[in-house]
Amino acid sequence: MRDLLSCIPSARGSVYPFAVIRRLNLLTFAGIAALGVAQLTAAPAAAPDFQREVRPVLARNCFACHGPDEPARKGGLRLDERDAALKPAKSGKRAIVGGQPGQSELLRRVASADPDHVMPPPETKKRLTSAEVDTLRRWIAAGADYQPHWAFVPPKQAPLPKVKQTTWPQNAIDHFVLARLEQAGLSPAPPADAYTLVRRLYLDLIGLPPTPEEADEFVRQLSLAHPPAFTPAAGESEKAGKRESEQRVIAALVDKLLASPHYGERWARKWLDLARYADTNGYEKDRPRNIWPWRDWVIRALNEDLPFDQFTIQQIAGDLLPPDARRQTLDPLVATGFHRNTMLNEEGGIDPLEFRFYAMVDRVATTGTTWLGLTMGCGQCHAHKFDPITHTEFYGMMAFLNNADEPDYDVPDPALAAQHEQNLARAAQLLAELPKKFPADAKASPPLSSEENLAKHFAGWLAAERSRAVEWKNLRPVEAKSNLPLLTVQPDDSVFASGDISKNDTYTLKFRAVPAGTTAMRLEALPDERLPAHGPGMAYYEGPKGDFFLGEFRVKAGGSPVKLARASQTYAKLWLGGDKASAALAIDGNPETGWGVFERFGERHVSVFHFAEPLAAAADLEVQLQFGRHYACSLGRFRLAVTSEARATASELPDEIAVLLRVPDGELTAAQRAKLCEHFLLTTPELKAARAEIEKLKKPQKQLTTLALRERPPENPRPTFRHHRGEFLSPKEAVAPVVPAVLNPLPPGAPRNRLGFAQWLVSPDNRLTARVTVNRQWAAFFGQGLVRSTGDFGLQGDAPTHQELLDWLAVEFAKGAGGLGLGSGESGRKPWSLKQLHRLIVTSATYQQSSGFLSDARTKPQTPDPRPQTLLSRFPRTRLEAELIRDSVLRASGLLSPKIGGPSVYPPQPASITQEGVYGGKAWTESTGEDRYRRGLYTFAKRSAPYAMFNTFDGPSGEACIARRDVSNTPLQALTLLNDTVILEAAQALGRQLAAQPGSIESRVENLFRRCLTRPPSADERSQLVKFFATQRARFVSGELRAADFAGKGDGDANDRAAWTALARALLNLDEMIAKG
Repeated sequence: MRDLLSCIPSARGSVYPFAVIRRLNLLTFAGIAALGVAQLTAAPAAAPDFQREVRPVLARNCFACHGPDEPARKGGLRLDERDAALKPAKSGKRAIVGGQPGQSELLRRVASADPDHVMPPPETKKRLTSAEVDTLRRWIAAGADYQPHWAFVPPKQAPLPKVKQTTWPQNAIDHFVLARLEQAGLSPAPPADAYTLVRRLYLDLIGLPPTPEEADEFVRQLSLAHPPAFTPAAGESEKAGKRESEQRVIAALVDKLLASPHYGERWARKWLDLARYADTNGYEKDRPRNIWPWRDWVIRALNEDLPFDQFTIQQIAGDLLPPDARRQTLDPLVATGFHRNTMLNEEGGIDPLEFRFYAMVDRVATTGTTWLGLTMGCGQCHAHKFDPITHTEFYGMMAFLNNADEPDYDVPDPALAAQHEQNLARAAQLLAELPKKFPADAKASPPLSSEENLAKHFAGWLAAERSRAVEWKNLRPVEAKSNLPLLTVQPDDSVFASGDISKNDTYTLKFRAVPAGTTAMRLEALPDERLPAHGPGMAYYEGPKGDFFLGEFRVKAGGSPVKLARASQTYAKLWLGGDKASAALAIDGNPETGWGVFERFGERHVSVFHFAEPLAAAADLEVQLQFGRHYACSLGRFRLAVTSEARATASELPDEIAVLLRVPDGELTAAQRAKLCEHFLLTTPELKAARAEIEKLKKPQKQLTTLALRERPPENPRPTFRHHRGEFLSPKEAVAPVVPAVLNPLPPGAPRNRLGFAQWLVSPDNRLTARVTVNRQWAAFFGQGLVRSTGDFGLQGDAPTHQELLDWLAVEFAKGAGGLGLGSGESGRKPWSLKQLHRLIVTSATYQQSSGFLSDARTKPQTPDPRPQTLLSRFPRTRLEAELIRDSVLRASGLLSPKIGGPSVYPPQPASITQEGVYGGKAWTESTGEDRYRRGLYTFAKRSAPYAMFNTFDGPSGEACIARRDVSNTPLQALTLLNDTVILEAAQALGRQLAAQPGSIESRVENLFRRCLTRPPSADERSQLVKFFATQRARFVSGELRAADFAGKGDGDANDRAAWTALARALLNLDEMIAKG
């Protein structure tokens, strides 16, 4: 009884505390109980809307136990489907009997006061209100009709609704909004004033406020707007014509802003939130990563208005597109970085394959949120509790994404390639001149000229090297297997390893008929552009990229072990631990000691293993290579060779030169001799200084790399399994790629890979992608989507406030946003154009409304719209995002750098942010020059220690996909706007500029005000600001405050600079400064 009473609502909608209810007499309680019984049997009233009223009640209170998740379903009762809900449950009772609320067990349970029978059970802390119970009663009485969830039904464009205020709409959007307002007895707000509108447009489209000059030009153009020689048609007025001219001025500004390179920066930040972008790996060590080229790809793609379907396909499956589908400026391999934004755990002792699995879980969930607007993550452990997505379907979607390797991709740079070609040409020129630089030998008897001395040393080198030259015979494996990586034999007899690696990988290679007399085996560790850091190793996490560690090298001949006596190598060094490294340690029987080549990645390295006894007879050999330390570090490309010469030792001599050394001197051709001489010149100590420039020129330029995806070869697919309860260690049956059955099927013949999946996401039949994308764009402009839950279009998400408008926009977006307004027309349509969609929204009368609250003169008294973001009777005033706040401050101060793209930067912030409470605290080395004042988009994003100012204003950490940021209001935000280093430097810059500016105090105050807030100040505001300036200056002059400390460095009167700085700080801290009105 206590639980029931504590939930009784008051007449005003509040909840009475139990202490008050306890005083009710039994008669009152009996009346309440009688009312509950009457509700079950009363005559049917109007049927409630199932989508908006009934399903939300069932989803919130019932589906967790009686929904799609079959293993968790209680009592055999399922309520999310009509046929199942009408069947008898395990108890034999029917939860719902259409048309008979009195016979429906569901109603009896939700209205029961008995804690043993009430539903939901008391321990869930849920309780249906009397209004919700009545909604269910009326629904059942009307027949308990179910309707498909609106989001799972294909969108259709409804005819534009008729409205009474026919002159207000400017495009299709306005018809839908105005119809809803008129239905609610409301009218739209007047248009925003010109300064408010121009500021709004700049902030929304490029993320920066206009300068006073830009704002004034817009206002001037509006003031001139009038129809030349306008003759109103029947029923029209000159006012209507002027309005049309004004809209042309607005449209011209919109087009200018859409063409701005800063457009891509503003809208890229929205996409980076979804992609969980950060410049570090996350988890414990949170080391830096190189993913900013993908961020720049997004900026360029948005600026070029890459259609959203291609924008999608390239990011999910760009590596699978044919070369002719690639744009010169948009590399689809860079685009695949979208799903490389997952976190990477480098903590010691972890299994990299386990955390790769969790990264795949994140990719499925992120894809679901970003394109489908569904909370797919629930499917990792069980069938979705609320949406019709099964446990197996979750892993079926994973199967589409799971068959990709994750390489570092060398980003093509034509300028870099051209420079390298020039360097090689210069190196060849210097090489041709190198013989002349060989030193003469004046001490010889007789003295030797440079040419004679070169000939002498070359002959000596030939003799020495010929005595050491060994003939090696490459072995081509007849079989190459491993526990995990795919070993592929290459045309040059080398072996390339690809796919996943573990901390303990063993390669097994078999060779036929190795000759008798073989005394040694050579292992070449070879570089390859496909490997991390170009190899020769495959290490990609925790340890250095490109590293390998050979713990054991074993050989069998005819099935019997071959004893290895000694080993040598050209270079050896280990990363961490201080242990020695050598090839000899790879034959000591201890897999924890061995050979590595730390610090010299991307090079060829050689080791030679000697047999204790030569092979007595030709034999089949089996060679085992065992790799691994505390991190996965297998060899990526290698080749094996044998020799019968006992003097063999590891040598850096290229095989091409070794072969020529075995040619008798008299049989060498001129070209062969020149090749040998060239090698001598490039290695002889006498020319070390002279060839330093040649070596520098021949060295490849450091290539820019980024993280990408690459589909695995058909012969090495990665299987996907359903994991029981989402556990990595509990794989069950294999799962094929499938899409959720509740949505449109994969088109017949579509490839069942990432490309087919991406095409399915943006196919005309997909019911969600266009809706979700349009809704997210709407939310960016209005602060709230037409569906408030921007990341959840499922059964627990919010219903659309304007479903017909949402569907109309979704269809229009996919086919081309003409919009029946300015710029409409089939010829101008571009399917999936975000720029056209944005243009359509901002040229609507809905968007151009004032954000001012009019208490009621527009309609009837006491009926203003209390929910402007819902019914849109005025423009909703919203706070700017964290990055836009900082950018706006820098723009106002004149410090903002216009530079676009490039590596992330390190603007000022407290040093303790990245040094205290963070694993391996790292100094935050502040950027200098213009990089100190780049846009917030380019700030280095460290997951474990987000940039302090952005964190204060609800910026994301990059650890999860964010469809909608939280918006808080805290004292710390005000303190940040006063004391943050960047804000203070901006205020000081404004102080220096205003102190040096000629003119009256009043004119300078107005200039400062407009740089911060765009609009001119009112007379009262100007007066108060002038007074504030005078007061602060007096305090500095009197010595109450130290002007030099406050104003910072600069020329002129420090008191003036300090006073203007104080005024600038006050203006930068205004709510209007960080809001969009």
